[in-house]
Amino acid sequence: LTRLIDTANAPIFGIDTFGNVTEWNAKASSLLGYSKAQAMGQHLVSQFVTEEFKASVKEVLTSALDGKETANFEFPMFTKFGERRDILLNATTRRGPNDEVIGVIGVGQDITQIREITKEQERVADDLSRLIESANAPIFGVDLDFRVTEWNRKVVEISGFS
Repeated sequence: LTRLIDTANAPIFGIDTFGNVTEWNAKASSLLGYSKAQAMGQHLVSQFVTEEFKASVKEVLTSALDGKETANFEFPMFTKFGERRDILLNATTRRGPNDEVIGVIGVGQDITQIREITKEQERVADDLSRLIESANAPIFGVDLDFRVTEWNRKVVEISGFS
């Protein structure tokens, strides 16, 4: 299991019942810039989570410590060099040999690039919408059933239909 965690292509961390890091794989190290030695024993939330998300991340981890696992929780972390990384996290309760809760294992996915691409697409779509609306030429669009899908202010001005 240790080898699987260490070599996984996803950031994986573990905490004990006090929130201190007990697992920190190679992907977490390369993503965040902290070596395993630097991360081990540190309090995960206070050391690696941004201020605005500390309460919600702590809540997710506390729930996992209570046996309630969480899937697809998004939150930002900052690298050792101050760069923001958006993480999609699954938090799973970690149990000992007698089924007692001994911590949480978090398996993450870096979704930073996906977020950046999505924001850029939204920005372009907004720009195009503003361009269409403010154009000094009539612009309209129709779908395959010839229903109007776009109708800018110039078409309204010329046709009288809004």
